Amino acid sequence: MRLGIIGLPQSGKTTLFNALTRGNQPTGVATGKIEIHTAVVDVPDPRVDVLSKMFNPKKTIYAKVTYADIAGLDGSAGKSGISGTLLNQLTQMDGFIHVVRVFEDENVPHPQGSVNPERDLAAMDAEFVLNDLIAVERKLERLAEERKKGGGRDRSAIEREIALFERLHQALSQEIPLRDVDIEADEEKLLSGFGFLSRKPVLVVLNLSEGQTAPALEYPHRHSQVVALQAKLEMEIAQLPPEDAALFMAEYGISEPSLNRMIRLSYDLLGLQSFFTVGPDEVRAWTVRRGATAPEAAGEIHTDLQKGFIRAEVITYDDLIALGGMSEARAKGKLRLEGKEYIVKDGDIINIRFNI
Repeated sequence: MRLGIIGLPQSGKTTLFNALTRGNQPTGVATGKIEIHTAVVDVPDPRVDVLSKMFNPKKTIYAKVTYADIAGLDGSAGKSGISGTLLNQLTQMDGFIHVVRVFEDENVPHPQGSVNPERDLAAMDAEFVLNDLIAVERKLERLAEERKKGGGRDRSAIEREIALFERLHQALSQEIPLRDVDIEADEEKLLSGFGFLSRKPVLVVLNLSEGQTAPALEYPHRHSQVVALQAKLEMEIAQLPPEDAALFMAEYGISEPSLNRMIRLSYDLLGLQSFFTVGPDEVRAWTVRRGATAPEAAGEIHTDLQKGFIRAEVITYDDLIALGGMSEARAKGKLRLEGKEYIVKDGDIINIRFNI
């Protein structure tokens, strides 16, 4: 899972990046240059800790998430679209965390001269919509040329593709992000290589100052959610030793670190879930899309397991913990053998039987 942290200059992107990654990148420095900082973070999951205590493995491995602090967007790309270097970074992301400034600080001037969350959110959305519109128009030009020349692909396939991109063009021309456009399963394949920015899920983070109340900001788009937090305070907590952090959080009434909340919300937005493999050598969490079949989950572990998939031995996390171990689960008949059609559930503990 790769999540890009975006936002206008001085919105608190790097502050949030530090909070999420326990990093110490310099904050409050707006150079106007394209800068990308990345960090890989363990996905906190108490189930992994419990399983590790149960199996006492040689290694315990959590699922991973990569955060990228992406500087260089300022809402002024214009008709030319976003620059190639920056666009390349953005299209690689599975989703975005869009930091919107709500805090007031005279020592950190807003580039637009005033704090206005609705305006700033709309500016970034408009930049992404415009960039996608440019890409769609270019694709339509190529398709029209292909239809005119003929002699290549099946004409009906070209017409279907033109109809799809004309539908996208109509939405973008009305400033509707592609997240809000219905896309059929067969059309998904046609769009998979484009990395349209306004199609990617987005978590809008309202960055508050200490004690500030979050504004009632409406954002009625699909595959999106709005959350408010104090990024500076969260960064300070993340950089404390665990014992001090717990006391600090209790003092400020913070129930859990932003890292936990962000990852949980990101999983929801991206339609992801976790399953586990366990044993004396390794307890490990894996990430897979919701609705994935057992062979797809096997493929996350290793492509050979998917190719030679025979059966999956499955038990739910809750059943395993309630029974106290694998031998007890086997004796109680809670270990199931599932075939290729089985849909993996969040928290499944899976052992793949395969043959190559």
